[in-house]
Amino acid sequence: MASARNYKKEYAARSTEIKAYRKKNKVKDKMRTRARRKMKCGKGMEVDHKDNNAMNNNRNNLKCISRKANRQKGAKKTNSKR
Repeated sequence: MASARNYKKEYAARSTEIKAYRKKNKVKDKMRTRARRKMKCGKGMEVDHKDNNAMNNNRNNLKCISRKANRQKGAKKTNSKR
């Protein structure tokens, strides 16, 4: 019979990975937050960086689009590399 999973150990390992990711992406997350505050998009809408550069928060580089469209944009970008 298989041994039981150690959920505490798995959670601790995942927690360490998340902390490392947050530390690595701290500046980008900060800039994305600034863009959200600047645009004030409505419900179900997200801020889109037209040039895909999260560090560029010029007003002419930002637009409000639906959450679905924003996710599709990222998927197209990722799949084009394959």
